[in-house]
Amino acid sequence: MKRISVLLTSLALASTYLPATAQAEGKERSGFDKAWSYMTLYENKESSIIQKFSIVGRIQLDSVWVDPDTVWIDPEDVAGSETEKYNDVSWRRARLGFKAKMFNDWTAHIEADWKLNEPIDQWYNKLTDAYLAWQPTKELKIKALKQSAGFTLDGATSSKRLLTMERNNLTNNLWFTKEYFTGILASGKFAGNGSYKGSFFSSGGDPGWDFDSASWFTFWSVGYKLGNTKLALDYVYQDEDENANTRDFEQVFSLHGQWQNGPWGIRGDLSGGKGFEDLGQSDVWGLYIMPSYDITEHTQVVLAYTYVASDEDNGVRLPRYEDKAVGGRGNNYNEYYAGFNVFFYGHKFKWQTGLSWADMDDDADDGGEYEGWNLTTGLRVYW
Repeated sequence: MKRISVLLTSLALASTYLPATAQAEGKERSGFDKAWSYMTLYENKESSIIQKFSIVGRIQLDSVWVDPDTVWIDPEDVAGSETEKYNDVSWRRARLGFKAKMFNDWTAHIEADWKLNEPIDQWYNKLTDAYLAWQPTKELKIKALKQSAGFTLDGATSSKRLLTMERNNLTNNLWFTKEYFTGILASGKFAGNGSYKGSFFSSGGDPGWDFDSASWFTFWSVGYKLGNTKLALDYVYQDEDENANTRDFEQVFSLHGQWQNGPWGIRGDLSGGKGFEDLGQSDVWGLYIMPSYDITEHTQVVLAYTYVASDEDNGVRLPRYEDKAVGGRGNNYNEYYAGFNVFFYGHKFKWQTGLSWADMDDDADDGGEYEGWNLTTGLRVYW
């Protein structure tokens, strides 16, 4: 872990001496431009077979400190509960694969996830993207096989482009966090500024391709861009199956959007889910709001507030790292977040830091009540 910390610090310090990204046409390419260009192994727009072949992937490194010292429940009062500080430095995500553009309208993408925190003989984790896509026009794109099923504000945003360290806890509770499922998705544009998505997926979420390990779900989305504002409405319907690698909701609704005007921006999400009673999941709803301000081309401050509530006890989960410290569920969650982002090469190479304070009520009094701080800093790189 100490080696990882040294690597993280060294990369950040070294990058401050590298030239900024060339934005204007005709400028000499920066060191980052040249380095990232090596990921494109072949490119020929005139070819009728393969137009481009690239190595793709991402690497994300986290250093996290969670302090639940102010947790309200005495761990000795609840059998099996854990309330202790959580500190770690780890590879958050590591993925590598390739993408090929072929026959002008086709794309093949295969990418795998690797567990770099494990011994080398256990590095391979799962397939993430493993699909074929056909896009004859802007009005229609069809992707088949293993791919991301993205809905809600942060669920529809790649981890490569998040402005916060993690997806917000409203998305964490409603979105299917396995993320990659086998299915088919159609998307495209309509009426100028309109957009749509329609899909059908297996809910297995297995490490490879899966077609019948579980049942199915479908999600639909319609969006519209008006000036500086983007709005989208998502709807999910899922067939009940206790073996599904999804959240236990029959239906999910999400109205989300974003506005950007110069350096000022704001994003928001109002979402809810109808839980499967037989699987012990009550209805959940919540809201998320995140204003941001670009101080310079390379620095940004972010604030965020998250509220999640369930109709019955134990319907709400804690976020990733707080859950490692406490491990229970509750029924009412609040979080306040402040973050600072440094973009060395846009989203392709950035350093992010976030400090949050959160609390969760647990009316069942069975180990989910929480109050505490979370400080996370990390490196995000993709190519």
